[in-house]
Formats: sequence, C-alpha cells, structure tokens
Amino acid sequence: MCGRYTVFTEDEIIEIRSIIAEVSRKFGDGAVSNSVINPTNNAPVLVLDSNRLTPCPVSWGFPRWDGKGVIFNARSESALQKPMFSKPLLTRRCVVPSTGFYEWAFESVLNQQISFFPSEKKTNSSGAKVKLLFRCPSEPMLYMAGMISTFTDRDGNLKDTFVILTTAANASMSPFHDRMPVILSPDEREKWISNETFMREVLTRKGSELEWKIAS
Repeated sequence: MCGRYTVFTEDEIIEIRSIIAEVSRKFGDGAVSNSVINPTNNAPVLVLDSNRLTPCPVSWGFPRWDGKGVIFNARSESALQKPMFSKPLLTRRCVVPSTGFYEWAFESVLNQQISFFPSEKKTNSSGAKVKLLFRCPSEPMLYMAGMISTFTDRDGNLKDTFVILTTAANASMSPFHDRMPVILSPDEREKWISNETFMREVLTRKGSELEWKIAS
C-alpha cells in the first residue's frame, strides 16, 4: 500500500469532520493534518477511552532501529511474530479513520482496468504513472486496523506512534499493488480494539472489496 491516505473535510463526510473537530477541541488547532496524511504526520486515530471510541493525535510510523526514517505498515500475517509489533498489537490496537488511500499505477495497467470501469476516462498509453484513490464502495469512511507504540525521540521525550496493518491484495486491488490495508467495518471498530480473539480473526481474513478513481 502507498504511504499516503486521506482525511477529507468535505461537508458531506460528517464523521471525519467531527473526528478532526474533536481532536482540535482537545489538543488545539493543527494537532492533526486535515487533508493528506504522510508518514511522520500527526493523524487522528481512534482508541477506547471509558468504553467510548475517542480520537487522539498520533504520529504515523514507528521509528526504524537504524534511525533512518519510519516503518508505517506492518504485515498482518507476521506481525504477532515480530518483536516490534507483537506487544502493541496485543495491547494497544487502534482504528485509523480515513476516506481512502492512494496508490500509483502505470497507465498501461490502468488502461486495461478501465475497460471494466467505463466511467473512468482513458489515459494515454505512455509509461507514466497515475495516482488513484481507493475507497470503500458503500461507505464514505474507510477504517484501517492499526496499533500504537511509544518510543523515545531524539530529545528524550516519549512519543506515541502508530502503524497500519496490511494484508495480501484481493482482486479489487491486485492489478495495482500486492498489499492493501486491513479494513474494518464501522461496527467492528470497538471489537478490533477490545477483543483479542476477533483481532486474530481479522489478521487472517481476506481483504475488503474496494473501488477506485483517478485522483485529481
């Protein structure tokens, strides 16, 4: 999966607007990005607080052991066996709200797919890449499974960071990438955080169907 996702603030997407507004009230304006989220950006994530899903600002990406950049995704198939991921996956799961994520596709691949999506405009046949936005077909929101860990930054301060879990791409994603985020339905969000048995089931299930459009 590409290292960028979106938190739109369009009027019709009331839920993401309310999430960002709640974070701003508690932590101040600018506590989280309100458009495109890149690794190391502060983003709103949902945690359970007094049995209520509560948004808070967390930085995207666990710092690498060599100090060079961050790790922003974790493979669901092996996360429980990795020392960096196993403890936060067992004890500090979170939900990452978004309205979609970006991936890039070569125009030659895209043109083959457009025959199945006649509403999309055909691109030229050069080897250039096109940015695509992937979303849930029946929901304005796309919730991704994540986990949080605390690290010490270069100034000696403790800092919470999160990663997004990924799984093998299904048929809706595989023409463009071999990975996709682990996606939760709205009614699975609390269960993902609170129920370890359910978490283990989610890690092994097939990815959710997605739709895409050419991003502006």
